[in-house]
Order: sequence, then C-alpha cells, then structure tokens
Amino acid sequence: MTSQWNTVGEVMTHAVVAVGRDATFQEILETLQRWKVSAVPVLAGDGRVVGVVSEADLLAAEDRHAGRTEGLLAGGLMSVPAVTVHADSPTAEAARAMARGHFKRLPVVDAEDCLIGIVSRSDLLKVHLRPDEDLADQVRFELLAVLEPRQVSGLDIRAEEGRITLTGVLPDPSALPVLERLVRAVPGVVDAEVRLATSAV
Repeated sequence: MTSQWNTVGEVMTHAVVAVGRDATFQEILETLQRWKVSAVPVLAGDGRVVGVVSEADLLAAEDRHAGRTEGLLAGGLMSVPAVTVHADSPTAEAARAMARGHFKRLPVVDAEDCLIGIVSRSDLLKVHLRPDEDLADQVRFELLAVLEPRQVSGLDIRAEEGRITLTGVLPDPSALPVLERLVRAVPGVVDAEVRLATSAV
C-alpha cells in the first residue's frame, strides 16, 4: 500500500487561471470575478510564475492612484516574489506557508518554476475527507513500521468519520504511547482511541 493525500500534487487543482505581465487592471478584475477567485498567478512568457496579483493588490493600487487605474498592468500590480510550492511538497508544508502568509491559495510549480496547478485551503482540507476504509488501511500500514505483522493482524482497527478506534492485545505495554502518536499523525485522522490490553508473551 502506498501513502495517499500526502503531497500537494495529490490534492491540487490542475486547471488554473492566470494572467500575463501585460494584463490590464480591468482584465485582471474581470478574470477574478469571472472565475470567482481572489488572486491569480502572473506568468512570464515562458510560463514561469513571476508574481501573484490579488484583490488586495487591486484595491491598494486603486487607492494609491485615486481610482485612475488606466494603464496599470499586472507586472506593476503583482506581489513579488510569488510564494509557490512544488507538487512533491508535503501538504503540511503548503498549509504552513498559507498560514504564515495568510494566503488562500498557492501556485504549484515544476522544477523550472512553470505553473502546473494551484492548491487552495479547500484542497488541503481534502486530506480530512478520506473514506474511513482508506484511513483504517493507512493506519494498519503505518503500524507495520513498529509492530510485527502477526501483532498488527491481531488488532482491530475501526474508523468512523475520521475517528480511529484501536483494540486488541499488545505484548509490550511500553509501545502504547508510540502507537497512539503514530495513529494520530496519519493524515485525515481527527481523533484516536487506543484501547489495547497488554499481555506478556
């Protein structure tokens, strides 16, 4: 079994709306309204992300220029440098970057900084919407890293709305705290109850 939902590439949206450096204030505003987004990446001619222009950037420019927005282009309106993530970045890394910068979404780029997708807060929340069966399988897989297969096969792992209940018999009582931390660390687990009896073997 392979881990799922752990990287940005697994949850990002591939269809992305973006603008070029020469997009006008009005064109950017219409793009934001048409696609119902609060910000768009700004691309160089080769597809590299060179900045991001947001509703806040437009409002600041409108205020700064006393409402005279003619002639204002994306290249002068955008925030630089653009905060981006790579598709193989952990979802937790993207979440931290969003929290630090108070961003609602981040452009996803390849090794050459070319735009390949966008990841939003709602995309990152997908990790908490995994099917219970998938969660239980993931917990079982993670337990194999610290327990022998025969010990894992003797445990009952149940998932209900993201809550994991682990029951059974464990030979080594010292492993209990480790197991609970491991279960809680699985992406998508919202709570865990470890009810394992211990029995010397």
